Amino acid sequence: MPATSKTRPCAIVWFRDDLRITDNPALDASVRRGLPVVALYVLDEESAGIRALGGATRWWLHHSLTRLWESLTAIGIPLVLRRGAAENVLTDLVASTGASLVTWNRRYGGPEIAVDTRVKSALTLGGVTVESFAANLLYEPWTLKPASAPYYRVFTPFWKAALAAGTPRRLLPAPGALTAPASPAPQSPPPGDRLDDWTLLPRSPDWSGGLAATWVPGEDGARARLDRFLDTGLSDYARLRDRPDKDATTMLSPHLRFGEISPNQIWHAVRSRDDGQGADKLLAEIGWREFSWHLLFHNPDLATRNLDARFDRFPWRDDPRGLRAWQRGRTGYAIVDAGMRQLWATGWMHNRVRMIAASFLIKDLMIDWRAGEAWFWDTLVDADMANNPASWQWVAGCGADPAPFFRVFNPALQAEKFDPDGAYVRQWLPERTGGPPPARIVDHAAARRRALEAFKTLKE
Repeated sequence: MPATSKTRPCAIVWFRDDLRITDNPALDASVRRGLPVVALYVLDEESAGIRALGGATRWWLHHSLTRLWESLTAIGIPLVLRRGAAENVLTDLVASTGASLVTWNRRYGGPEIAVDTRVKSALTLGGVTVESFAANLLYEPWTLKPASAPYYRVFTPFWKAALAAGTPRRLLPAPGALTAPASPAPQSPPPGDRLDDWTLLPRSPDWSGGLAATWVPGEDGARARLDRFLDTGLSDYARLRDRPDKDATTMLSPHLRFGEISPNQIWHAVRSRDDGQGADKLLAEIGWREFSWHLLFHNPDLATRNLDARFDRFPWRDDPRGLRAWQRGRTGYAIVDAGMRQLWATGWMHNRVRMIAASFLIKDLMIDWRAGEAWFWDTLVDADMANNPASWQWVAGCGADPAPFFRVFNPALQAEKFDPDGAYVRQWLPERTGGPPPARIVDHAAARRRALEAFKTLKE
């Protein structure tokens, strides 16, 4: 029902990929306004163009929302869960609460921007104030633009422009540190869905045991992982980051994907510890994430269309058996198979091994990169709509600033270089210890020649 003299107008904070209370501009703005606050999360599987979550990210979302509910409850803000088209959910909730303000942090995918534009228009016409904020990128995609092109297609000038833009905005505290009303929530929070009813967790079968053993979703888990890395890994990051046999990466990617930690928080934390090579390299990796979102904003169909149109003519092979062998980690190439087993067990794969595994699918098997992107979308806990397709297009040679197609990784040589003692392979392929190696599904040298011959047809 609409607000009455006994029902004080409230503010609604619409959470999306920003499941944290610290350094959250939308939440900060609503709390500072002094109104009772209602937090909302919408599971939108109905709006046109919105890509459904994969299995691994659904698992993560369930646990992340649980942690967010706990954090918000501790500061007196209810979290309402609703399922449906976001435009309908928002207009219904505003009508039932009498909300006078709706805030959110901006998104950058094409369908998501379209949804947000429609929601803002509908609410504004109804007299509701709508405010949106920059929260999940260091630099929003339209703020960096080259002089002679619509957007950057090469990383190095993009990152130089980003660094020249200055230090990212200051950090925002969690609402508990603000001067806020003693009871910021409405007296009677609006009804919502039960999280369990969304069936985000796998049940038949429950394949998530390895994920649960590897990850602690939520804002506290993100902060703990960052602190541990800053204490033990930052100084060696530039030297060891390509070694999958070492615990040398941040493993913050799923926390970033769900916004449990912001790149802004990482930037300031890293710079407060170190201004050396390790810090520069880590922040450059954050820069690649920024570059991917820059590309997606300017190319909303990044997951389906080759940025280099020449590859529309590439003679991809229809090879269901090869694709299945790759997915199951049964190609016969140890480091590829180890990576695919790590992915299935933990929902994550070391970045160097991701490149090796992707190169094998694309160039050794000549299977369309979109098939690999779709598999990673379903199995990675950090799969997002920018990094995932941008990285696959990079390996395939059809993206922005890509690796040349003729650079075909030799899996055996990559293993010798980056897993020299075989520790990574032994961890994820223990059955190969002491036993004969399985048959390889393709001869790498012959497959390389085949791929390069196919690439020549694009030039012709």
